[in-house]
Amino acid sequence: MGSEGPAAVTIHVTGFKKFHGVSENPTETIVGNLKEYTRKKGLPKGVILGSCSVLETAGQGALTPLNQTLQSALVGKDSQSSCSERIIWVHFGVNSGASRFAIEHQAVNEATFRCPDEMGWKPQRVPILPSDGGISRVRKTSLPVEEITKVLAKKGYEVMTSDDAGRFVCNYVYYHSLHFAEQNGIKSLFVHVPLFLTIDEETQMKFAASLLEVLGSLC
Repeated sequence: MGSEGPAAVTIHVTGFKKFHGVSENPTETIVGNLKEYTRKKGLPKGVILGSCSVLETAGQGALTPLNQTLQSALVGKDSQSSCSERIIWVHFGVNSGASRFAIEHQAVNEATFRCPDEMGWKPQRVPILPSDGGISRVRKTSLPVEEITKVLAKKGYEVMTSDDAGRFVCNYVYYHSLHFAEQNGIKSLFVHVPLFLTIDEETQMKFAASLLEVLGSLC
């Protein structure tokens, strides 16, 4: 007999380590604690929390581990029915000047780093994927960003949509992830969070868990 209801959603998440000006990255804490947090609080039916990875805050020099991380979500996918599982990548990054959470709608094919990344790379107006063309090329998530934001706002979170993920490592990772998602029939989303000084750790953990729930219900 066919299974009841929609297929399960497996959500893989990433955060970042420290970088210039941010000695303690909240996304490293969020992603590092998310499995334990959801184990205690529970996950909604139909949502599976997959891998939780913390990335170096670096672009080109960290590309190989990034690609390996993204590829890891596909292990075993082809051995199942193609519709038996849906996969979403959620990438968390920090915006130290933000006062709200931001659901990022798109990434731009441009790396212009305001400071060197953690491996010393400081590109200026460089295409992230030269095969995609120039630095004005944009890739958009296929997830319903506006709807996700509205539902999270109704839950009481200070959250907004954004069309600008910057031009630093967050945008770099998101662009690669959106390209990977398109190639492999999965979905990708980037979320910027404030510092814990602005929105405390417990609220940010609740937000991350609520995001998983919303993605499971909408996607």
